[in-house]
Amino acid sequence: MYLSRHRTTTGPRWALDGRYLPRDFALGRLLAVEAADVRGFIEGYPLEGATEDLLLPPVEPGHEVWASGVTYLRSRQARELESADADAYERVYFADRPELFFKAPGWRVVGHGGRVRVRGDSHWNVPESELVIVVNSGMEVVGYTAGNDVSSRHIEGENPLYLPQAKVYDGSCSLGPGIVLSGPDSMRDLRIVMEIRRTGETVFEGEVDTSQMKRSPEELAKYLGKELAFPVGAFLMTGTGIVPEDDFTLKVGDVVGISVGDLVLENEVGP
Repeated sequence: MYLSRHRTTTGPRWALDGRYLPRDFALGRLLAVEAADVRGFIEGYPLEGATEDLLLPPVEPGHEVWASGVTYLRSRQARELESADADAYERVYFADRPELFFKAPGWRVVGHGGRVRVRGDSHWNVPESELVIVVNSGMEVVGYTAGNDVSSRHIEGENPLYLPQAKVYDGSCSLGPGIVLSGPDSMRDLRIVMEIRRTGETVFEGEVDTSQMKRSPEELAKYLGKELAFPVGAFLMTGTGIVPEDDFTLKVGDVVGISVGDLVLENEVGP
């Protein structure tokens, strides 16, 4: 089952498998039910005409997007090299408690075909291609989408305490194109591919499998829900295993393509 969100003349509207759901359908309402009831809940809605409108980010304004760090060995190695406090990343990689941080409110998220941005006060910026899990109010994993956690390696490397500034700013979070509704077992061996094009030429390409993640989606969701409630569900980026070389930085005009399984998310880098 595949959910997508569209810009229509009467406002944002969700669709299921390419056909519009009723106008009053809300993702937050779906994510308030138990995982075992998701299919039955959504199948109870009648479907209308085929989708023809432009895509919007598959998230509602009131949702929160969180992120995980150092969940792949490659990410740990890259952040150790960029940071003056490399031990912090080695410790969190092996620790029981994962690194979790707030990324964006739903209203700030960019969708497929939209523009992401790099910080003007940073000279080393990279995209981060990620499996993004969708969790319900009970912190059960009920689906996934593709995500781009655009980041300033320069700012975070200068001091780990600057991580919120390296990660959270306008245009730093992209999700899409839609949500695959499925349980965590379907996410254990997904291929993630990232390609960056500049003036039509590929300047970086990499791939990884989610089987290489140090932590499972359920574990990350469990820790996110400790002492923190999400009545309408939430989105959680699960970390990146693809890191461009140290001499690479994003430039305005670059096009970043990220695929997670069959999902393809593409964004141009804007000013």
